[in-house]
Amino acid sequence: MAKVNFRTEELKEYGLPWEGYDGVEVILDQIVDQSRWSIYHDIIFKWTDGKYYSTGYSVGATECQDEAPWEYENEVECVEVHQVEKMVKVWEAV
Repeated sequence: MAKVNFRTEELKEYGLPWEGYDGVEVILDQIVDQSRWSIYHDIIFKWTDGKYYSTGYSVGATECQDEAPWEYENEVECVEVHQVEKMVKVWEAV
């Protein structure tokens, strides 16, 4: 598993985590958990080197919670990812 650290300011300069520009693209942004004060997200983004990376961030759960993504981090640890196709069996009503 290849891990890469990005400077927080560098990620924000490219519009992450909400949007991307200048060669950076947000592929997936999903809510994975929440608490009374925070909403936790996992994102996958395409970086300027053409590789895809995954990381997480959190934001305030209400307008009164002043919490920004990676607010107290100088660096964000990301994992290089790639897309794979999987077959899934599920049960459906008859």
